[in-house]
Amino acid sequence: MNKNTLSVRELKQDDIEYIVQYWLNADNDFLTSMGVDLAKLPSKASLTTMLLNQLNQAYPEKQSYCIIWEVDQQPVGHSNINKIKFGEEAYMHLHLWNSDLRQKGMGAKLVKMSLPFFFKNCQLKQLHCEPYAYNPAPNKTLQKVGFQFVKKYVTIPGSLNFEQEVNHWVLDAESFKM
Repeated sequence: MNKNTLSVRELKQDDIEYIVQYWLNADNDFLTSMGVDLAKLPSKASLTTMLLNQLNQAYPEKQSYCIIWEVDQQPVGHSNINKIKFGEEAYMHLHLWNSDLRQKGMGAKLVKMSLPFFFKNCQLKQLHCEPYAYNPAPNKTLQKVGFQFVKKYVTIPGSLNFEQEVNHWVLDAESFKM
């Protein structure tokens, strides 16, 4: 069996179409299982503009920051942070685009590889993640990576979400340092 080579890197302009297609072509049941309110999905143009703007901002100005996940040098997913308070904290999101790659243990490895970008480049003290409580994959991944469970509560965790029960996880800079 071939062992896949995993890598991560910052978003490039050529990656934007992959992310746009992920959001706009995903199965509605899959999106709902992640807590997405389908009525809140942005247009192709607005999503593209948001991602292009991210490329041109210095780290302290970024409202969102994206890391591309690769398997055998092919883009397969992304992790991004938003609600960034530079030098303080941000909120992380995890997305494997291809369902064939999910639940194979790659997610935890890719998250671990992404963390140095988030902590160093945005000078974070804490990184939070609030996945839908009933979406087991990201919750298991966060636990494997070393995030600490804080609480379960009801909120609208992001601009694309419906009100939902989430699990709030946190990783602080001291725990992150290996």
